[in-house]
Amino acid sequence: MRLTPFHHLALVIPPLFLTVYLLANFPRPPTLPIIHTSLAHLPSSSPSWKVYPEDLYSGGAYANLPLGRVRYWLIGPEDGQHIVLIHGLSIPAIVWKDVAPVLASQGYRVLLYDLYGRGYSDAPQVTYDTTLHTTQLALLMQYVKWDNAFIVGLSMGGGVATAFSAHFPHLVNGKVALIASAGIIESSDISRTAKFMSTPLVQTVSALPPFQHYMRLLANTSKSSEPCETNPIQEIVRLQTAHLPHYNAAVASSLRDGPIRGLHFAFQSLARSGNQLLLIHGTSDKTVPYKYASMIHSLVPQADLVTISDGGHDLTVTHASEVNALLLHFLADEYSYKPLG
Repeated sequence: MRLTPFHHLALVIPPLFLTVYLLANFPRPPTLPIIHTSLAHLPSSSPSWKVYPEDLYSGGAYANLPLGRVRYWLIGPEDGQHIVLIHGLSIPAIVWKDVAPVLASQGYRVLLYDLYGRGYSDAPQVTYDTTLHTTQLALLMQYVKWDNAFIVGLSMGGGVATAFSAHFPHLVNGKVALIASAGIIESSDISRTAKFMSTPLVQTVSALPPFQHYMRLLANTSKSSEPCETNPIQEIVRLQTAHLPHYNAAVASSLRDGPIRGLHFAFQSLARSGNQLLLIHGTSDKTVPYKYASMIHSLVPQADLVTISDGGHDLTVTHASEVNALLLHFLADEYSYKPLG
């Protein structure tokens, strides 16, 4: 009897399936991700406590969320209208130091917090994608028992704010303000150095104990340790890089996977939402070039775009008075859009 190809296949398949059956293992049960520590766990001798004290704002506390503790502050009168301030990629809530107190003094109830992996919030060893960032805020608002709020985002925080408005529209109280906003940055506008430093290989090497020891040594031998002699915004980035075990990985993952790029859908959703939108952008921004403000405006044509001539990226620090005036005008009850066209 001559064996056909079908017979050969029939002879091979049963032992193949038996082999796979015997070798197959059921997946291990899911485990919680590793949670890395924050600035809160550094010794009292660390200069970080002077540069960015845990009580920089009043009303500070920790929320115990599924992926670690989140540091937040609630300032301003308890009966004020709710505002959330979302910081950017690398600088924690200290970046709002010249804005948040002004909003609070004008009667608003302001919620600030550190994103996962920055400042005083824990750093879960996960992918820092858009969903992680928007869910963190949704859980935090639930924790503080806020039903909704005005949302204000800076830099990558603008991407978080936009995606948050798309993911959780019921938590947005009609107004979103984006300052030097990321969200649709093209890969060609991210420097080669940033791309290289954010690769998994480089992050693996930078997480090795000898490398981290070297970075801490550099930080500890800085020529100036007094906050009055340094720029606290630049200094806190350096201190986080040197002392937080997962900070570099969190920033790198946010750059690769987070709300920096690819949020066209979220801006289009924002355009359809009926929310009022304010865009503030500087013409000399080297981090998120001004062209992206125009591109966002084209996606959300009903938005108000305010241009700050010669303004760079850190507008809440360099142009705080202008930003405050623009936000207070936008957030006021009597604010209305200019007519389209």
